Amino acid sequence: MSEAAPKMHELLGDDAPDNWGKWGPDDELGTLNYLDTSEVLRGVQHIKSGETFTLQIQMGRTESPGDPLWPAREGIQRQNVLDESSWDGDGAPAFPGGLHYADDTALMFLQGSTQYDALGHVWYDGKLWNGYDARTTVGKMEKASVLPIAEKGVVGRGVLIDMARHRGKDSLDKKETFDHNDLEAAAQAQGVTIEPHDILLIRTGWMNYWYELNNPKEFYDEFCEPGLTYSRELVEWFQNREIANLVTDTIANEVTNDPESGVALPLHCALMRNLGVVFTEMAWLDDLADACSADGRWSFLYTAAPLKVVNGTGAPVNPIVIR
Repeated sequence: MSEAAPKMHELLGDDAPDNWGKWGPDDELGTLNYLDTSEVLRGVQHIKSGETFTLQIQMGRTESPGDPLWPAREGIQRQNVLDESSWDGDGAPAFPGGLHYADDTALMFLQGSTQYDALGHVWYDGKLWNGYDARTTVGKMEKASVLPIAEKGVVGRGVLIDMARHRGKDSLDKKETFDHNDLEAAAQAQGVTIEPHDILLIRTGWMNYWYELNNPKEFYDEFCEPGLTYSRELVEWFQNREIANLVTDTIANEVTNDPESGVALPLHCALMRNLGVVFTEMAWLDDLADACSADGRWSFLYTAAPLKVVNGTGAPVNPIVIR
């Protein structure tokens, strides 16, 4: 954040749109409340061919370039604690019948792969989503953790907007931005509509860029991802469209630093903290986009179930799309 950057409340305004209290004083689901049984059935209606696509990136790749991560995070540290070598010497485990088996452990950032953010993951001015006190994050996330999202699960109509393909690129450039008007234009070009209560998937090509570039140093140089950029109109568009879930193939779901104000990640605050829009980051969308482009069908059933981490600020997920 630049020295001249305004405070978050100055950028967003004291009258920033919010959904606090819309689903009651104890809500921890935000816009996932839109996904009732009728929305599940609406999503099912978009299954035509039965093709399935898994959207999680691989975890724990040892080959270059490894796993894409937010710059302050480290990749998963997985190690075997039991394998065939455990039976090489004396004192090996013994089981009736003589079976051997493998076991392993992992130390990881819960947001170190394709993942869901808890609604309490980002805040400003001492308040989380729905007005919860930010002190409830100390030691553990007591309010607006990822657990309620995981307990509910996410099922509904998904729609993919391929901004990279719309702009004739394999991937968008660093710092390249777009807004709700661009999303609408791309949707019209694709022949699909963004409807109320949709799960909105946006492809920038950024995950594929990570693997194709195969150069973490260059990838992180002057790190600023492409993505949505803040405006009051964009926030109002999300609120009026009642978007249930935002899913992108970038690490942070928005341009890292707003090009006008210099503020870091203002949409995490304007959309997640204020409106309760649930964020899913680092999704693998290239295979799905190729299939959608091939037959012109850009809507589908989207399903996801992040891990049920008690008091977690986020959790890994492998969403499944059925077309």
